[in-house]
Amino acid sequence: MDLAFVQSGLLEKFLETDVISAAEVAALLKRRGLLDGTPVFLDEETQMPVPPLCEYGKYLSTALLDETTLKDYGRAVGRLDDYLVNLGSDVLSAVESDLIAYRDQRCRWQERPLGASAWGKESFVQDDLYSFLVARKVLTHPPARLAARGRNALAPQVRSSMDIRHLTFEQYRYYRDVGLGGQLPDARVDVTFRGWSPLRNRAGSDIALGSGTRWREWSTVLLPEIGLWPGMPGGAAEYTVQACAKFGKARTIYVPEDAVASADVFCLLERPEIVRKAARTLERKARDLFVVGEVDVASGRVRGVLDGLVREFQMSAMPAKLRRITVYEDEFGLEALSLFVCRGGLMPGADAWKGYRHRAWTRMTMLADETTPHLPARRWRWHDLRHTYALRLLTYLENMMDGEEPDLRARRRRHRSYLTGYIRHNPLLIVSRRLGHSSPETTYEYLQYTDDLINEFEAAFSSWVGDDEATYAEIASHALAVAKVAR
Repeated sequence: MDLAFVQSGLLEKFLETDVISAAEVAALLKRRGLLDGTPVFLDEETQMPVPPLCEYGKYLSTALLDETTLKDYGRAVGRLDDYLVNLGSDVLSAVESDLIAYRDQRCRWQERPLGASAWGKESFVQDDLYSFLVARKVLTHPPARLAARGRNALAPQVRSSMDIRHLTFEQYRYYRDVGLGGQLPDARVDVTFRGWSPLRNRAGSDIALGSGTRWREWSTVLLPEIGLWPGMPGGAAEYTVQACAKFGKARTIYVPEDAVASADVFCLLERPEIVRKAARTLERKARDLFVVGEVDVASGRVRGVLDGLVREFQMSAMPAKLRRITVYEDEFGLEALSLFVCRGGLMPGADAWKGYRHRAWTRMTMLADETTPHLPARRWRWHDLRHTYALRLLTYLENMMDGEEPDLRARRRRHRSYLTGYIRHNPLLIVSRRLGHSSPETTYEYLQYTDDLINEFEAAFSSWVGDDEATYAEIASHALAVAKVAR
């Protein structure tokens, strides 16, 4: 079985037929509610659709899943079918032993076995697929039996906790200034540094830490949202994230002044050169872009031309895919409305940001010596900055409420009293709201780490972001001096 995905933007480029026009196909996709990314399953020999599986793809599309999730579901079904074909079976005729063999292959025998979390996602797709096929009477019963209380017997039996990984102050400044910023550990400029746009990457880390947002929430921010737009006063910024938030749950994001200042430095020193070089390329792509002609900061709306039609959007409701193609015209030509841009002049994608941190990690480990902070065993992630934000803020709010209490029993008693106290002043629930967690239960995972961080500053993030007088070299020198005294 072959797998394809709906991609309406490619119709005008590649669909040439006398039977039906590209416009008619695009209109049909809209009428049927088939979103981009909807999986289409084709018979390998005839290239005709496989009706039950294509119906499942349509069912996923009507659930209004985002494009990435739709593709992930389709690939999960495709991988299962590819494996079953080698067993002389397929998705529609599989039996329980086939699914058990597939689980063992994925979790035990393949070169890089899946962990419980990754397999849990694949198991969920299988359960969802067969539940759909039974509901539509394509199958009389699911191939795998149900466990107690209707649970999926092939799902992971052990529930894994959150993988919370946070940074110390010294680690963060080393990551940001040396790994991303191209400095040497002694704060000198590394003339051999071949990284591209270090100020952009440093600004990204400052905003990620200062706002505590997920990667998709901070990397897709638009210039008017973060206050770097003509006529806006500057300073700290607040904006609403919704379409780019997890589960589309709207909340207000606060970006501190120092983090905005870090982004402003990028906009002054690096961004103009990037957009100037990419302007001609964007002009050639203008037909495929959302060209904004009006930005209403007060209402948070933008108005422009998309696909030849005048469209107006609330910025918070713009998904990442639309934000990536949103541009406006300035003195150099077309320029991206997003804060972060890459060589093509548009917003960097997930693979680009992944590459930035991978190269930063390689550089950090290569330059690590006795003056640098201890590096974790596993490569750092952008999400580690969100965890660091949560732990720093939670520790700070606790200490503001009751002061530093060394007695473990007293700290535990304090947590219990908070949960029965006034919700507005509960540090745990404040952090939960700021992180956008669906349930405070998720935030509880951080409690076991709040005793690990040293509260050294008058404010939670004093001197973490921005460019004040505390360079990494000064921090390292101070750490060495303390270590010598301790000896």
